[in-house]
Amino acid sequence: MHLTNLAGHALSRGRTPADTYALLARRTHKPVPSARAVCLALTIPLAETVRRLAECHDALLAHPRPGSETDTGELLEALGVFDVPASLTDTELAVVDHFLVAIDAMGGIRAGHQHGLTRWFTTGNLTAAYLSLAAARPLPRTGDPARYWTALVTAGELLTTVPNPDTRLKYALTHCRTQATRHP
Repeated sequence: MHLTNLAGHALSRGRTPADTYALLARRTHKPVPSARAVCLALTIPLAETVRRLAECHDALLAHPRPGSETDTGELLEALGVFDVPASLTDTELAVVDHFLVAIDAMGGIRAGHQHGLTRWFTTGNLTAAYLSLAAARPLPRTGDPARYWTALVTAGELLTTVPNPDTRLKYALTHCRTQATRHP
């Protein structure tokens, strides 16, 4: 049976992408084709799959240790290799653009925070991204607070235009508006 079909079958049975990778890698002893099969079964485009696997090839897939398939699958999942790209609406794309302005206005961002934001942009979880940015703040020396909070107010206003927005968005938007008035 074709690896992508096997991956699709395992995923349809409720296995996580990490578990599915581990299952295929243990059976085949071929980490790259196993990871590729999981990505393709998740409908991640081939070009994007190739790019993602190239980024982590040397560190995770080039020299696999026997018995490390589960750990490798979990790392691939944590790195976002198996994140399914969401199709964003024009409004959602505008929200992401405002997020990028805010990130630039932060004056610097921790690598882990940047990674999480990138994953949320990819998967379309803009609520989580907004809440994360609203809880952060620009750096004192290098950040631009006025630009940061203004970008987040605009992004929040766009996010709350959808029917039944997450209640947390309204509170975060209020916080961002307050901060914007403090940093004109």
